[in-house]
Amino acid sequence: MDPFEQIDEIIAMVEHARAVPMSRNSAMVERGPMIAKLDELRADLPSELRRAAALLDERDKIMEAGKREADRIISEGEAEHARLVSVNEITVSAEHEGARIISEARAEAQRLREEVDDYVDTALANFEQFLTRALASIERGRDKMHALREIGSFVGEEAERPLPF
Repeated sequence: MDPFEQIDEIIAMVEHARAVPMSRNSAMVERGPMIAKLDELRADLPSELRRAAALLDERDKIMEAGKREADRIISEGEAEHARLVSVNEITVSAEHEGARIISEARAEAQRLREEVDDYVDTALANFEQFLTRALASIERGRDKMHALREIGSFVGEEAERPLPF
């Protein structure tokens, strides 16, 4: 029987005890059963108190272990947060550096395109001049050939001579 039930029984014994004549607050209880109940309560109380103290100690140990675990989790969370922030900073820095490199590469590609365009334009202009001179030379040659042909058709005796080319 737990100590609270024993206390309830003792209270019931006192409540049901006969009142002392001429007194409102006094009662007569049988000494033997009352002392037996109190002795039983006294005997059970130390074991209950020890059990309660053990439970309190166990609770304190559990609370301390929980606090250590919470501190460990918080510490790991802070470390992970710092790592993620660092990784994020590295990522942002790498993205900026990548964007800078891409921008420089695009500018260099544009510069090279412009140089190639200038080179091709110059080469084509030179080729055009060469072709223009060649066409002019060809045209002069044809004109001479036509002129000689006309001269040769008026002179009958020279027709037998070879052409002066």
